Amino acid sequence: MNQNTATKESDAKFVIQKVQPALLGLMDGSVSTLAPIFATAGLTGKPSQAFFVGLAASLGAGISMGLSEALSDDGTVTGRGNPIARGLITALATSIGGMLHTFPFLINNLKVALHTAYIVVVFELFAIAIIRFHFMKTPLLKTILQVIVGGAIVFLIGVYLGKFGG
Repeated sequence: MNQNTATKESDAKFVIQKVQPALLGLMDGSVSTLAPIFATAGLTGKPSQAFFVGLAASLGAGISMGLSEALSDDGTVTGRGNPIARGLITALATSIGGMLHTFPFLINNLKVALHTAYIVVVFELFAIAIIRFHFMKTPLLKTILQVIVGGAIVFLIGVYLGKFGG
């Protein structure tokens, strides 16, 4: 085996064992927590309540995704690596993905908190698209459209449920 082949195998191993679980977590955390946070903000009008719902959703999703990834396989057949390491990576990334747009709700002014969170969500989704483009070699426009459209659908569900439920 030559140096170039060994490097490619090492890179592929890094992507499947580290990047993919982190990307899975970031995507799930960023998208799955949008609806509960924005619905709570709309229903209650209180940023602090949206913050605690976001905190609970982020941590709960992190635990759930971490367990799912760790229990999905032991890595021997798929080459996906140590299940505990993958689970921890996924759990941490999921929690971070959910918390990034939760932190703006520490701002007491709902309008400012919402607008700040909107900006954070856009940056989160673009960051995920860039990571997918760089490591997973997905065409940039395709990945941007997939991530943004998916995130937008969940975001709109949260916003409209917050408006209609109140």
